[in-house]
Amino acid sequence: MTALVIGAGPAGLMAAEQIARAGHRVTVADAMPTPARKFLMAGKSGLNLTKDEPPEALAAHYPEAWIRPYVTSFGAAQMQAFARDLGIDIFTGSSGRVFPTGMKASPFLRAWLARLDSLGVTRHQRWHWTGWDGTAVLFNTPDGPQRLTPKVCVLALGGASWPKLGSTGGWTDALKAKGVLLTPFQPANMGFHIDWSPHMHPHFGSPLKSIALITPTRSLKAECVLSARGLEGGGIYELSAELRNGAPLALDLLPDTPLDALAQKLAKPRGKASLSNHLRKITRLDPTKLALLNEWARPLPSDPVQLARRLKHLPTPLGAPFPITEAISTAGGIAATALTDGLELTAIPNTFAAGEMLDWEAPTGGYLLTACFATGYAAGRAAARRLSTLPAA
Repeated sequence: MTALVIGAGPAGLMAAEQIARAGHRVTVADAMPTPARKFLMAGKSGLNLTKDEPPEALAAHYPEAWIRPYVTSFGAAQMQAFARDLGIDIFTGSSGRVFPTGMKASPFLRAWLARLDSLGVTRHQRWHWTGWDGTAVLFNTPDGPQRLTPKVCVLALGGASWPKLGSTGGWTDALKAKGVLLTPFQPANMGFHIDWSPHMHPHFGSPLKSIALITPTRSLKAECVLSARGLEGGGIYELSAELRNGAPLALDLLPDTPLDALAQKLAKPRGKASLSNHLRKITRLDPTKLALLNEWARPLPSDPVQLARRLKHLPTPLGAPFPITEAISTAGGIAATALTDGLELTAIPNTFAAGEMLDWEAPTGGYLLTACFATGYAAGRAAARRLSTLPAA
């Protein structure tokens, strides 16, 4: 066997394509009954392929500097070209997010698998990788145990979120046994628990729009959603790494109104109106925002300046993050120091790694898929270069 790719998600399939295009025989082995299950699930609500940004702007969304060269080399422009080359029509939304016109992942995947078939890539499903025996790669399969001895191998086994779709993180013990340095997994792009009082129950499922989320490092105008368990949604996900590490969160319920202007409005005589009614009429806050204010700011200050400050900076008592099995993605995995620039494992010669196995994280909005494709592209090309240096026999 020439090349083996373990994992049939976007990173693994991209690596397989690059090796096959270099003229080498490739086998892809995957534990699930069908390929790219997490990719397909991500596309159910609209497949956000990438964010149409210049390379430097896109790379800035990845906190770990070591991953940025890969998404700079294979970024938004390359992702869009890749989709079009598959015959997938795409469009860019008003926020810069790029989607297939059909919004779904399944046509993209079908076209991609057909192209891999045309390149001679062999695919096996329900092949469960169990580790190594010397240089042999071991699998449990429907036809019994299998031992493969590829010249190069690319690992693309995913992180530890959404285990029912194949990303179990169960590969860590095998890599640790080989001396590969790993960073512990943590949830990324997840919600946070909040211990709500009963009066908040009618607001579960309500979106929080036209707000800003404030941490010690930034103020982000975004949206989030109240759920029975806490706060989740795009704005929370984008800040999840900072919040996971203990940063406090506050909400600006009126981000488009400066503090001084708001205080002046609140200072208007309210006559016989209660403070709550005066506040509602002056601010026009929706019922969910008013409920949050009463949840976390009672007793409301009567001083207009103090009340304005509370509206502009409402402390939000976050609890623990949602569990890693429910997170959209994960942080942690194979440490950058365990890899060469070509994503080869320094502890296991001729073995490369890509995708969410690697220790990086990014917000939703196309950045996750872009990095999976980009690292698969880099690992596949590096593996192909290695094959060109190895003996033919």
